Amino acid sequence: MSAYLNTRVSLFRNRLWRDGDLDGLIGVPEAALADMLVQRGLPQLLAGFGGLAMARQDSRSLEQRVIAQVLDETRVMIRPLSGDARAFLNFWTARFEISNVKTLLRSKMTGERPAAVLARLIPMGAFGRLDNQDLAHAEDVGELLRRLEAGPYSSIVRNVRRAFEQSHDPFSLDAALDRGYYENLVLRAQPLEKSAGAAFRSLLGNLVDRINLVWLLRYRFNYNLPPAQVYYLLVGSHYSLPGTRLRELAALDSLEAVLAALPPSWQAKLSGVTDIAGVFARMEHAAAKDAQRVLRSGAPDIARAFAYLILRERDLRAIRAVLRGRHLGLAASDIRLALQRTPAEVA
Repeated sequence: MSAYLNTRVSLFRNRLWRDGDLDGLIGVPEAALADMLVQRGLPQLLAGFGGLAMARQDSRSLEQRVIAQVLDETRVMIRPLSGDARAFLNFWTARFEISNVKTLLRSKMTGERPAAVLARLIPMGAFGRLDNQDLAHAEDVGELLRRLEAGPYSSIVRNVRRAFEQSHDPFSLDAALDRGYYENLVLRAQPLEKSAGAAFRSLLGNLVDRINLVWLLRYRFNYNLPPAQVYYLLVGSHYSLPGTRLRELAALDSLEAVLAALPPSWQAKLSGVTDIAGVFARMEHAAAKDAQRVLRSGAPDIARAFAYLILRERDLRAIRAVLRGRHLGLAASDIRLALQRTPAEVA
């Protein structure tokens, strides 16, 4: 176990936010808000917020700074790692670059100028694997996919090409990218599930199961996709919701029927939930509780580091929601709703 990583994780734990602290951000005076963010290691979230007065705060810029903070802290966690653990956390950051690929693909569909799309991409820093300049200047979607297939995400992009050949619908391309990314993440996690044990497996299982259930509900009942297509778009899983169970769930005709067919432990977690947003919020809450448990435990260092990164990103997205809500002049009750954190999470 790395003494450096253990020390970093233990120190960084103090940066995590209790829900009561997050609630305090909503109505605190601007100067106090700035102090609170600096004390929690988040000075860069203040950039562009102009003395925190009502400067013109661009939501894309704030999102980029949130991601920059995630990448900075991930880089610290990766520093002492090697082998499978290092490869896994490196690929954990690749989901942001996959988001850039989605932006590039849409730009080719809409005819957006290269300079404009480049300004909207997430800066990946040392984690970047793609030549965005080259990709942004591809002539069309087909040429962009050809260039991507020659790069580090070739196994993911091949599925995207197949989706593009069947339909030019941006949704199909996004869904293929998401599925391909998470299936590759699961593959990279398999050696760690053996070496880092149950704690690491629990963290990843919570993530994949939540993604699959929420996607299944959205694809089936928001987009009205047929069961076979829904099942095809889900992540292959060996966790609490394996492929056979997902296939059965995708064939059901209502959200209520799906929730009633879940394992008993899941039904207990989701008791009283009536919509997809509630499913996501309740499952994220349960996953956060498990990550907090792992973080406090004597689990292997990669499991504790991963738990911290899950919790830190959750906090950062909540802080982003507060800052955006304050900037837009939203009522405190509306900002709390945007946080998607249930009252039961207040510690």
